[in-house]
Amino acid sequence: MMGYKISGYCVIRNFSIWVNHERCIQSSTTSLEEFLVAAYTQINMNYPRYYKMDSLSKVGILAAELLWRDAKIIRPDSPESIAVILSNAHASLDTDVRYWESAKKQASPALFVYTLPNIVTGEICIRHNLKGENAFFIAERFDPVLLSDYAGMVLDQPGTKLCMGGWLDVMNDHHDVFLYLMEKSEDGNSAEEIRATLNTIYQLDYGKINS
Repeated sequence: MMGYKISGYCVIRNFSIWVNHERCIQSSTTSLEEFLVAAYTQINMNYPRYYKMDSLSKVGILAAELLWRDAKIIRPDSPESIAVILSNAHASLDTDVRYWESAKKQASPALFVYTLPNIVTGEICIRHNLKGENAFFIAERFDPVLLSDYAGMVLDQPGTKLCMGGWLDVMNDHHDVFLYLMEKSEDGNSAEEIRATLNTIYQLDYGKINS
């Protein structure tokens, strides 16, 4: 019987980044803007478009980049077979506020582009050439049931082989990112087990890992 499994994950919290339980970046800064620039430089990512993005898109791009680099799976050949299912609590409020402030003098078109939460999905898809189904949900808190069940439904559709899912939440310097790859597998777990696995990974005290 086919089941599901989590093939890799990336967590960004407290100005640090972990990939599959290993801390790969740690910073002493307390500014999200500074951290995002430093992390981009440290991972040797050559993608000038990054500098034009809002903070939500930057954390999403960073997490996706590191997740793909460390993935222990063979990426499907078809871009249409990879779905992206994301969620957060603050939508695009961080950018909305910045845009509102800019409008008091001269509204910033560059900020206006990012005043929708699903723009980060588009940025990830452009960077990694993903053309499968995508969705972005707004929830009060990380909801493993919502994310895993929707991903499972998408993976059960013909043609979909892999789903990038997760929680990307940014507001001011607050940042809470948990991005993962989920796939169908003959030796995989049940939907209930996947929910529990996602919740366990998300709830880990990452400050104690590789500290």
